[in-house]
Amino acid sequence: MQKVFKVGLIGCGHIAETYFRGHKYFNNFRIIKCADIEHSAAKKCASVYKISAVSVKDILKDKEIEIILNLTIPKAHFEVSKKALLNNKHVYTEKPMAIDVEDGKELVKIAKRKKLYIGNAPDTFLGGGNQKSKELIEKNLIGKIILGNIIFAYPGVQSYHPNPEPWFAKKEGGPVIDMGPYYLTALVNLLGPAKQVWGSLMWNKKKRVIGIGPRKGKSIKVLCPTTYLGTIFFKNKTIIRFTLSFDVIAHHRNHIELYGDKGSILVPDPNMFGGSVFTCKKLGGYWKEHKTNEMPLGKINIRQKSLRANEAPINANYRGVGLAEMAYCIQNKKKHRCNGELSLHVLDIIKSIMHAAKIGKRINLKTSCQIPKLFSNKEVNKILK
Repeated sequence: MQKVFKVGLIGCGHIAETYFRGHKYFNNFRIIKCADIEHSAAKKCASVYKISAVSVKDILKDKEIEIILNLTIPKAHFEVSKKALLNNKHVYTEKPMAIDVEDGKELVKIAKRKKLYIGNAPDTFLGGGNQKSKELIEKNLIGKIILGNIIFAYPGVQSYHPNPEPWFAKKEGGPVIDMGPYYLTALVNLLGPAKQVWGSLMWNKKKRVIGIGPRKGKSIKVLCPTTYLGTIFFKNKTIIRFTLSFDVIAHHRNHIELYGDKGSILVPDPNMFGGSVFTCKKLGGYWKEHKTNEMPLGKINIRQKSLRANEAPINANYRGVGLAEMAYCIQNKKKHRCNGELSLHVLDIIKSIMHAAKIGKRINLKTSCQIPKLFSNKEVNKILK
């Protein structure tokens, strides 16, 4: 019988809506209480979703709560997750797991010692787009992958977020921490762990203007680099060039392109769950479309305007599947895919890219992880309503 885990939410901001939507899709977790350092935010969230608002201290001590869903700002991720683990709660955190690698290592160590699960977003790599890509790669459709490119580039979060300061903060701001987790986790899922990175950076504008909400028109300071360019060297000898930027108005390149010795593959947006995969096996040949809209986590489920700015109508978004898959693995004593080792390795790549760009030298990674197993439709259907 499928157990329904009782979840306590800490951090009632912009992303919370997406996780509550997960109640529609997944059969094994339920957010029953919420808390926020600003109690008024918790009360508002509780009113909208008909749950209880409590203090952060009380939700951590609450014996009814089995999993803490940590949706706080990045610089608070470590502190909140650590407290959750020390209070004998499993924890699932928005990305990144922490903003320092050593803090991430401590979380993994505590979870292992206390035999608790720690999971982290992004879980988008579990969606139809990345999983179909993984299936085709593991079938050797394009042969051995030699090199590739990834790009995330747009003008910045200030146009659609009412409180964009964390994205431009000194330590936890910038495109590598913001969007890097989606692209880097997708790559590790497809290629395995990385071993070395190199990069360069740009710092384009010192100020940005808020484009939405009650503070619209207010100028804020940019305290971090806003573009990173560079290279990731993987243990399987694949070399990936990357562009991660808050300084590009528009571009016409695919999110992830991988080039093998038998052909090439275009991987859809790693920030979403669906989208078609395209492969080409001949110079000048046609690009074959591999649709994902019939896969359980590739079907379109966004058909009207969402509060989430990156959710246009006609899209697939199943955020929360990582939490559901972790809950299933807790019950069945299995290793979950959005696990601490994977997230720690992605954090290591993120911080190493930023450091390499700052000092102008290659950086060897200090962590590794196992490549996640393919998420079969049979497994997905076990956690879907």
